[in-house]
Amino acid sequence: MIEFFFDCSSPWTYLAFHNIQPIAKEFGAEISWRPILVGGIFNSVNPSVYASREAPVPLKARYQKKDLADWARSAGLAIKMPPTVFPVNSVKAMRGCIWLDKDMLPFARAVFEAYWGADKDISKDDVLTEICKSVGVDPQAFFAGISDQAIKDQLKANTDEVMARGGFGSPTIFVGKTDMYFGNDRMPLIREALARLKAQAA
Repeated sequence: MIEFFFDCSSPWTYLAFHNIQPIAKEFGAEISWRPILVGGIFNSVNPSVYASREAPVPLKARYQKKDLADWARSAGLAIKMPPTVFPVNSVKAMRGCIWLDKDMLPFARAVFEAYWGADKDISKDDVLTEICKSVGVDPQAFFAGISDQAIKDQLKANTDEVMARGGFGSPTIFVGKTDMYFGNDRMPLIREALARLKAQAA
């Protein structure tokens, strides 16, 4: 089992969301998709993210932009960094993932692609309506669903859970409940972890 805690507002999560799926398929591992709000994590346990945005190191910032472009090219994904709206309020989109539950994957993929590939503001209702229609979700039911208190509570619970388990950002990935990995560039290590588990089970 792979647990993938994610927020669509993160560029590295966009890449990891794409890259982890073939790895899971390779090893026959199921992915449990766990939507979170990464802003809640930054506010609670990792405020250094805000400090680095306010006072970026120019050389590091320039390299990070290249690094992101390199990873996107490697994954075959279009990405615009920074998007016109950054950071973006992703709460409605992430509540939508919770509401869709087992059917969230096409919606989450469309949200990632709309924001990072097409530079659309995923905080806007008209953009979310367009995304819903593109993946066969009834927009009226969507907006009614994400206003449900139980959906809001579950998103907060997921966010609290990942912090309690040691997470400090998105994506946070667990293999076998306790083996934690952070970020898109840990994919080779995740593959090795899955290979070890497969060998132990043989």
